[in-house]
Amino acid sequence: MNIPPIDTDIYPPFIGYPKEGVEFLRRLKKNNNREWFEKHKPDYESYVKLPMQSLIASLQPYFESFAPEFDVNPKRSLFRIYRDIRFSKDKTPYKTHVAAHFVLRGKAKGIEGSGYYMHIEPGSVFLGGGIYMPDGDQLKKIRRVIADQPKTFLGIVTSKAFVKRFKKIDGEKLQRVPQGFEPTHPMAEWLKLKQFFVGVEWKEEKCLKSRFVKDVAAVFEEAAPLVRFLNDAMK
Repeated sequence: MNIPPIDTDIYPPFIGYPKEGVEFLRRLKKNNNREWFEKHKPDYESYVKLPMQSLIASLQPYFESFAPEFDVNPKRSLFRIYRDIRFSKDKTPYKTHVAAHFVLRGKAKGIEGSGYYMHIEPGSVFLGGGIYMPDGDQLKKIRRVIADQPKTFLGIVTSKAFVKRFKKIDGEKLQRVPQGFEPTHPMAEWLKLKQFFVGVEWKEEKCLKSRFVKDVAAVFEEAAPLVRFLNDAMK
């Protein structure tokens, strides 16, 4: 009999994201204030937070098969519902979606590396992988490896499975080839990229089904070669 460590929380099986959770987020959009949230916080805990943590826990065995180097933890991977309003004109205190970010073990959520992301909000679901806002040093490293290993990179982003699922890498691009590379470089268009992230968007109904965890895992697994390429490039 396998007995989990005493610091390991047990989460209920994911059976689909509850409609009550989506409805809570919908109501929060109309009542984005502390008084309303505190009054309905038990609903947030039961119908928004816990189901998302169960989804994260249910993703663990899938990640073990295609990305075991990633931290998939119901507590650490979940984003807080509270917005950082210090430098924002929008002073509403709460996010109106529930989100998770999966990063390399030992790394903090954010832009430090390439990882996986998903969120649920009223009307839609978004998930994908890569690095959304690389800094200058990260960009230089990624571009150098793309230039030095074009076959490896193109083998990932032009594969049938990748194109079928994601179409292409979206995001901002430079108008000109960055300094350090010839304008006629064979990888010029790829080197212009400023973001390296792919994703899919689904209708809200997708997350309500128990097989949603398998659908999410399938997308993440298809993004895994790009995520790993980027992380290797930034070492």
